[in-house]
Order: sequence, then C-alpha cells, then structure tokens
Amino acid sequence: MSDESSREEILINVTPSEVRAALLENGVLQEVHIERAAQRGVISNIYKGRVTRVLPGMQAAFVEIGLQRTAFLHVSDIVRRNSGNPTAAEENSIRDVVKEGDELLVQVVKEPLGDKGARLTTYITLPSRQLVLLPNGEGIGVSARIEDETERDRLRSTTEWLLAEQGVTSGVIVRTVAEGATEEALRADLKYLCKLWEVIQLRCSKTGVKTLVHEDLSLPLRVLRDLVTSDVRNILVDSNEDFVAMREFSATFLPEVAPMLELYQRRRPIFDLHSIEEEIKRSLDRSISLKSGGHVVFDQTEAMTTVDINTGGYVGHRNLEETIYRTNLEAAVAIARQLRLRNLGGIIIIDFIDMEEAEHRDSVFALLQQSLEKDHARSQITPISPLGLVEMTRKRTRESLQHVLCEDCPSCSGRGFVLTAETVCFEIFREVIRQSRQFEFDLAMVLAHQDVIELLLDEQAPSLGKLEQQTGKSIRLQPEALYLQDQFDVVLM
Repeated sequence: MSDESSREEILINVTPSEVRAALLENGVLQEVHIERAAQRGVISNIYKGRVTRVLPGMQAAFVEIGLQRTAFLHVSDIVRRNSGNPTAAEENSIRDVVKEGDELLVQVVKEPLGDKGARLTTYITLPSRQLVLLPNGEGIGVSARIEDETERDRLRSTTEWLLAEQGVTSGVIVRTVAEGATEEALRADLKYLCKLWEVIQLRCSKTGVKTLVHEDLSLPLRVLRDLVTSDVRNILVDSNEDFVAMREFSATFLPEVAPMLELYQRRRPIFDLHSIEEEIKRSLDRSISLKSGGHVVFDQTEAMTTVDINTGGYVGHRNLEETIYRTNLEAAVAIARQLRLRNLGGIIIIDFIDMEEAEHRDSVFALLQQSLEKDHARSQITPISPLGLVEMTRKRTRESLQHVLCEDCPSCSGRGFVLTAETVCFEIFREVIRQSRQFEFDLAMVLAHQDVIELLLDEQAPSLGKLEQQTGKSIRLQPEALYLQDQFDVVLM
C-alpha cells in the first residue's frame, strides 16, 4: 500500500533535442531520466533480426538487428517450443536452438553499453499500465511488492478469469500499480496488449530482417506508464505539444492519471524548481557530503562501483562507536538515493565504517534495505560482512547518469588525475639529457605550463643549473598558456 507520508511529483522538461524527467519525493530529487533525439534508447524495442554468428563456447549468438553494433543473445534467453509449451533452452547447446542465418523476433533487454552491443531475448514482454503480457510465456505472476495476500489472490483469480474469457494462452504479470484495480481496468489492459501483439506479429510477417518492428513509447509516455504510482500527486510538463500527447494517452489508457497532468507555463525554468539542476550537477561529483559532517565517495569503474564512507568532521556526542554508527545510518539512506539518482548498476561494493556491535550492523543493513524498497530497478543485497562490506547488484539496463552526461577527460584520458608539476619537471630534465646525447645543439627551449615553469625557476632552479653544467647546453624557459600541466615540449636551437 502507499505510504501516506510520501508525496511524489514528476517534472518533465522538453527541449527540441532532449527530454528529461525528474521524480521527486517530498521535494527531494530521486531519479532522473534523459532521452536525447540523436541517441534515443532502444530498450524494449522489438526487432526482426538475423543470426550472424553462433558461439558454442559462450552458449550465445550474435544477431544483426540494424544497430551500429551486433547484438548479443544468450541461450537462456531463447524460447524453444516443446510439445506446444515454451521452455528455456538453457540445457541445450546453442547449436541445437539456432543456426547462422535464422530469422528471429527479438526484444532489447539491455542498452548497448560502452563497446558492448545490446542484450536480446526472444521472451517478448509487452507492458501496459496494470499488466505485462508474455506472448511466449505461461502462467500468472503477481508483483512481490503487493504484500496483501487477499489482494494478491484477487488479482490472480481475476486475471485467470479474464485470460480464459478472451481465450488467451500467453503468460501475464500483474504489476504493482494494479493493486486495487477493477476487473474492467484489467480487462481493458489485456485487450489492448492482445491487440498490440497481433499488430506486431503482422508487421513481422511483412517486413524484412534488421528492421524495427515495434518501438517503445517516448519518454513522456513511458513516465505515465512506468513511474506513476499511488504516491504521485501531480505531473508537470513544460511543453504544450507533449502535454497534449500525454493527456490523450492518459485519457485512452490511464484515465485515473489524467487529473494529475498540468502544463507548466511559468517563466522560471521547470528544473529550477526544487533546485533540480543543482542536484544533477552534484550527482556527478565523486563525493557527497553528509549533514553530520561525514562524506560518501563513489568510484565508478567498468567492472564495478565502490562506495566508501568516512566520518569526516563528525565526532558525535558519546564515543567513537556511536559516531561510526550514526554516520553509517545517514550514509545508508544517502547511498540508496544516490544509486537511483546516478542510475548505478551492476556490481556495487559498499564499504561501511567498521562497527563492533552486531546490533548496529543489523540496523544499518535494515535501513539500507528499507531505503532501496522504492527503487524501480531490482537489486540483490547481502548482509554486512565482518569487514563492514556490503555486496549488492542493481539491475543495469541503461547507461549511468555520468556516462550519459559526461565523457573521459581529454587531459588525463579518463584516469581522473594528472601528473604533478614536480613530476613534469623531472620528465623535462630526462628529456633534455636524452636530446643532448642524440643531437648537436646550443640551446634547448622548454615550453611548459605556467606552474611547471615557476617551479623550475624556484625550487628546481639549482637542479636546472646542474643540468646545464652536465649537458653543456643553455636552457631557456617559456610558459605556454594553452598547455596542460602534464604537457611540455623541448625545442632544440
């Protein structure tokens, strides 16, 4: 059931080439979704693809679907029909299931990330507001977030009756937002999904391979379908065109959402409300500060994300254990929010400050679990280890906020650091010696960053003098305003 103390709102900012959606809870930013026209996501899109290569060693196949990179299909994601019942092909060799040249109807379950192509499945899923249709699946599943057993039984029996009524043999998942839904609402959703599946099958039969058969909704409409829960009170959008489209979509499929929609027409930019722009910028920082004086450091790598908690200036009012405990409690809430806001996925290691008391460790872990409950991305989490580490995974389907908004620093090539001025000085000394042994010259002109030149004229001046004596060459220094700190040139004259 919804938490009465929780009040959510959704703000949608539209520009000609970018759409951004922000989910706020009690005025605090929780999630940001970004869709750019030139880089629109492909997740949930359905394609007609062709198998180009089968890899028995990996139990996988590469499938060409018309994207820049070939997509990846694992054997466990391939439906194999046996006596009319769809079953996973996990126990079979990939060569028993598909071969090169096969044409398949596939759906993208994970965006292309970095140098990796999209991840595919033949287990098609078609979501609506209340239900998810599984054309190649069977049975009825009910969202685990619906905790009331009586309501779960009602939804299951109602859905089972509706499937029989409409002669549908596909599987169905009842979504969290279906809690309290009427039979008529569920019937309307099921009819829509069945019709959509018919249209997709018809398009597939008439189109060639490497073709998009069904494209998922645009971000504003996906927000209505996926993010609106019973906690959402209002939805503001600053584009009249998108407001009209959202109003028409909600009138047709989500009548209960229509009253929440509002066209934002004030002069102040919509993302200036609740300081959303500032929050997005802060979410790109490596470290965030806690109110207590401690701080949390996020390090995102290709393999995993590590999170480290430090007490900082927080000294507490009792003793060290109490200080550590309070810092970890505050960090647990902050980390859960930042994982959603930064959209961090994959393997995540959280290094809490070591706590001696088992009761404290249990309390911090319970608070972390509770804080993750509202996260739309599924996660798995293990209890705090004796070393204070929490290992968890968070489902990663799209690029993180940092990867969407940023790129590797051209100065340090993504390392996150540059050489110190002192290190550059020593590199210059070695380069002058190397050049003096290979070439004849009278003067060496050193071009470098201003800080490096100043260090050579100050602390390193004695070493520079010894270098001139050692090489028998004159050395002239010239600062270059456009040089980065670790850039330099030695010009022979």
